[in-house]
Amino acid sequence: MINTPKLDRIDINILAELQRSGRITNAQLADKVGLSPSPCLARVKRLETAGYISGYSAIINLSKIGGSQIVFTSVTLGDHRRQDFVKFEQKIAQFEELVECHLVSGGFDYLLKFVVRGIAEYQEMMEDILESNIGVSKYFSYIVIKSSVVRGQPPVKLHVPGR
Repeated sequence: MINTPKLDRIDINILAELQRSGRITNAQLADKVGLSPSPCLARVKRLETAGYISGYSAIINLSKIGGSQIVFTSVTLGDHRRQDFVKFEQKIAQFEELVECHLVSGGFDYLLKFVVRGIAEYQEMMEDILESNIGVSKYFSYIVIKSSVVRGQPPVKLHVPGR
């Protein structure tokens, strides 16, 4: 098991800056957090190794490439044994259109978020899911008309104890 280092103020600032701009150069990052480049890079590497930074990616504007439609789907399973949840989660993860899968409390079991090219593609995918016999007893689809606020993640500084 990797020894998880305790985060200090500088580590939090590094994480916040990288969250804001993952393409920032090490020299720019070091300047923003008040370090010289070498110790800054060492800290970034330590944060990566400890799992605080799990990756870097580009945010792609899918509407520039072609159409995209977001659909949230609530799913209720027919049975609620551990193996039913495992079977569902393993199979549903195979659908590339699935971008989020959450086991939730309340009136249904899972809340899924799909990004598809259109409703016809979504419906075809849902038919494949239902035919795969993974325990879905019912589902409801919620087609997104407009996304007024979209944030990839909440700011890291909101999650610092005693901030």
